[in-house]
Amino acid sequence: MKPSELGAYLSARRARITPDEVGLPRTGHRRVPGLRREEVALLAGVSVDYYTRLEQGRERTPSGPVIDALAAALRVGEDGREHMYRLTGLSPAERTTVVDGRVAPGLLQLMSAWPDNPALVYNRAFDVIASNAIADALFVQWRHSRNLMHMVFGEPEARSFYRDWFEVARNAVAGFRLNHGKAPGDPRTQQVLTELLQLSPEFSQLWASHDARGKALEQKAFQHPEVGPLTLTMQTFDVRSNPGQELVVYHAEEGSPSSDALRLLGSLAATTRGGEQPA
Repeated sequence: MKPSELGAYLSARRARITPDEVGLPRTGHRRVPGLRREEVALLAGVSVDYYTRLEQGRERTPSGPVIDALAAALRVGEDGREHMYRLTGLSPAERTTVVDGRVAPGLLQLMSAWPDNPALVYNRAFDVIASNAIADALFVQWRHSRNLMHMVFGEPEARSFYRDWFEVARNAVAGFRLNHGKAPGDPRTQQVLTELLQLSPEFSQLWASHDARGKALEQKAFQHPEVGPLTLTMQTFDVRSNPGQELVVYHAEEGSPSSDALRLLGSLAATTRGGEQPA
């Protein structure tokens, strides 16, 4: 663990919580927008001196109960709590590197059997290593890059393709940080991180917020250049046969305009199936 890693996370998280949110009174002049150190210490049931040493990196070995208490005080959720455990070495980071482009043949066959459901598999660095035909038709931007982070922050068209671009960007960075914490020594993940920090001030700003959480059931709103607006629900699954890979599947509400647009997109994908095939 780098001496300041946990401290930076704690500092960033407390700056995002107001006293009102946790039922504390606003007293005196406040030099910080969020909670004071003594307020976090009070909520977590630790001494102010101990919490200060944690945030400054002078204390590196908090116990599990202390991490649990801090996670609850800072309202970071389960993903954030696990991220804190990894930062303190209580839950060792996974030693596996980013898996290569091999995807189980059975999974590829399953994805190809979904003509109306865009499906893709990516690794911890957010490199898309497999996709079905309709996913390729949906994500036309990855003709330039099949890395989702590069697509969101490096492709100008992404800001119109994702109708809620900032929310997509914020969630992408939170997921990328969670993955980075699972395998911080992985060279590919580190390479993508370095590139993004150099490429995008917006990524750098979001990265500095230390938000860490995995993807969950959520909706995304797209503006596709050929079929128009779509609102799709995405579900994410760990690929247990290859730790570090995740499967994402999109679907539209039956009978909705998005469902009609998705079927049209599937027809377009079928006519261009002779192009690039899933990895």
